[in-house]
Amino acid sequence: MYPVLFKFGSLSIYAYGLFVGMGFLLGLYLAKKEAVRVGLDPNRIVDLCFYVLIAAIIGSRLFYGFTRPEIFMHDPVEIFRIWNGGLVFYGGFIAALVTAVAYLKHHALPLWKTADILAPALAAGHFMGRIGCFFAGCCYGRSCDLPWAVTFTRADSLAPQGIPLHPTQLYESLSNLALFGILWAFRKHTRFEGQLFWIYVLLYGVVRSVIERFRGDFRGELFFGVLSPSQFVGIAAALVAVFMLIHLSRKSRIGVRNNPT
Repeated sequence: MYPVLFKFGSLSIYAYGLFVGMGFLLGLYLAKKEAVRVGLDPNRIVDLCFYVLIAAIIGSRLFYGFTRPEIFMHDPVEIFRIWNGGLVFYGGFIAALVTAVAYLKHHALPLWKTADILAPALAAGHFMGRIGCFFAGCCYGRSCDLPWAVTFTRADSLAPQGIPLHPTQLYESLSNLALFGILWAFRKHTRFEGQLFWIYVLLYGVVRSVIERFRGDFRGELFFGVLSPSQFVGIAAALVAVFMLIHLSRKSRIGVRNNPT
């Protein structure tokens, strides 16, 4: 599509970075709005989002380096060129999760209530970020002859040129938009803290594992000769999410029985 949207002399505005930035601002706005609604300090949530952003970029880039080490061995400076794509979501998610837990513990903020605040914001931000992937041509799909196949023609695109491909970037973008809609509609009807966050982890893990089957870019060494690293993490995360939903639901019911109103 259009990896570079605008040029002002020597200054280039990259679509990938622009949409990732807009996704972060959208997520920040939603998280702050939710913090006010549930009675948490919105300023703490804003600070947390910035720490999470830094951790996510570092973690997603390191995970990409794990799957494509030859790129960085050939050109170590490439690790800083994030506008060329190469941010693996699950690497960023894990790094952001560890950072968030440390931040919440340090500031004595409620873990699961905060996680529920961030879940819809994360889905909304991811929706915007994947549009940036589409413009840049990274995370492209396998060749296909479907009516909605896309063909990249620009030489600076990260996708193969002249071949109809699955628009996997748009599959992910639209699935995250749908996921955001589900979470946003359900957020006032949860039965226990943490429910919204783990529903997000479960649904995204399933969706990502399915979309991975249509990806055409290098996916890393396969686990058991079948699963890509992202599929493996997605399925594992979905299973953990099922366990946590059952565990937190039981814990909530026990708490209600022990503290009747």
